[in-house]
Amino acid sequence: MKNKIKYTDGPMGELRVVKDFLPSPDQLVLKEENVKITISLKKSSVEFFKKEAKKHHTSYQRMIRQVIDWYASQYRKSA
Repeated sequence: MKNKIKYTDGPMGELRVVKDFLPSPDQLVLKEENVKITISLKKSSVEFFKKEAKKHHTSYQRMIRQVIDWYASQYRKSA
């Protein structure tokens, strides 16, 4: 970027109002209904997800939930 932008307090020329085209925040939150459950998993599986989650800066529960969602989605399509 060779050309520097020079900002001034001078007049900006002709302005026009642009209509707000973005969705409202409540339309951006796509939340599906979740159900809380209790599940017992192998210690090695949980350790794996915790390790991977740490690497990717996310929650291990979120990763496990995503795997289950993908699995269910795959079999829902073929059923």
